[in-house]
Amino acid sequence: MTSVAVTDAVARPPARARTKPAFYLGIAFFMVGLVVVGFWPTYFGRLVRGDIARPLVVQIHGLVFVGWMALLVAQIVLAWRGRVQMHRRVGRWGIAYGILVLVMGVIVGIAAPVMHVHAGDWTRDRAAGFLLITFGDMVLFGSLFGAAIMYRRTPEIHKRLMLAATVALLFAAIGRMRFLDPWPSVQTVVWLSPLLVGMLYDWRARGRPHVAYVISAAWLFVGATRVLLTESEGWLRIGRAILAAFV
Repeated sequence: MTSVAVTDAVARPPARARTKPAFYLGIAFFMVGLVVVGFWPTYFGRLVRGDIARPLVVQIHGLVFVGWMALLVAQIVLAWRGRVQMHRRVGRWGIAYGILVLVMGVIVGIAAPVMHVHAGDWTRDRAAGFLLITFGDMVLFGSLFGAAIMYRRTPEIHKRLMLAATVALLFAAIGRMRFLDPWPSVQTVVWLSPLLVGMLYDWRARGRPHVAYVISAAWLFVGATRVLLTESEGWLRIGRAILAAFV
């Protein structure tokens, strides 16, 4: 075997070890389902009934988020159909769109609690604590999305990081599933379930979970522990200082 052949054999895992796009399409639709269930009472259900009354910035944020999920599904379909070049061209625009998701997340992360305080729905401390949740979502998404961009020429890593970045965005949807409130541990499992299923798939196909899944799941789990700090005085001081510029 020539050195070129050896290099190619190492660079390309056996066919059974490569996760099929059809699997990712199923996971993507599962995540879309989680988004619909989580936001149905406050957004999608109202949208269907025609009684959605939200500030413009929140409406734009919702559309951008839905657009991200649609983009994820579209990119997986392109890969599934073997249209790799088109997948890459769309991916270049996807980088800009991911940045838009991040920017809108930060903007609405501040705007939403400010509006609740002005409306008298929330105290300043509740709004200050909420900032840690939304900022944390953006840190998790931004870090995993940035890593996915760095590894965009390594498909087996890139696609797993893109999945993990999208899971980071699901935190808000899972948090709105009030029927899971009595069981925080179940909420966490549901939130991380796309990655857990991916790990199980890898275990069967590769004999072990891909390291990208393991690191991403650990990073997301650590990030989720921030909910324990939302009422801490240290964070509330920071949150109050941010809100002071707006309320």
